[in-house]
Amino acid sequence: MNQTAVDSHENWLTPDELAAARRRLPILYVNAVPVRVDDTGVATSVGLLLRSTPEGQIRRELVAGRVLFHERIRDALLRHIEKDLGPLALPRIPVSPSPFTVAEYLPTPGATPYHDPRQHAVALAFVIPVTGDCAPRQDALDLIWLSPQEAADDAVQKEMLGGHGIVLRQALAHLGFPPAPAVG
Repeated sequence: MNQTAVDSHENWLTPDELAAARRRLPILYVNAVPVRVDDTGVATSVGLLLRSTPEGQIRRELVAGRVLFHERIRDALLRHIEKDLGPLALPRIPVSPSPFTVAEYLPTPGATPYHDPRQHAVALAFVIPVTGDCAPRQDALDLIWLSPQEAADDAVQKEMLGGHGIVLRQALAHLGFPPAPAVG
């Protein structure tokens, strides 16, 4: 048995414990921008999830989720990518993962460009190449692959809430794709 495996049942908070923690502590998250790359390592497409919000809106999102107690960042990335994209996504987590940005989500709208009405959350954001077959799972309704240019479009940004669009644009810049030119 792997002694370093995280026991998600023992280390996961109950709903009441999570609600209490969210009122008192920043919660650590990971954001993952899944990409397909060509043979030279250049990103050719970006994967975005389609989800329904509690209010019934349909929005695009990145792969995201909490880091469990005693869980390594790479393991959290693998767990959330598998949870959202399926077990055959085959993510290529770097040997030493380094986030391209840190996003601080606050429950107060406008305090930062990132908003999460539930909590104060700090998310480490990563670009993760995936090479396998992806299929949306859990509460994801769909997965769409867009070219980096399409992903930078303002229409896509409007489909994303809470700052995920900003993280996406930062990922595209990190990958060497400049922002879309302003129209008008």
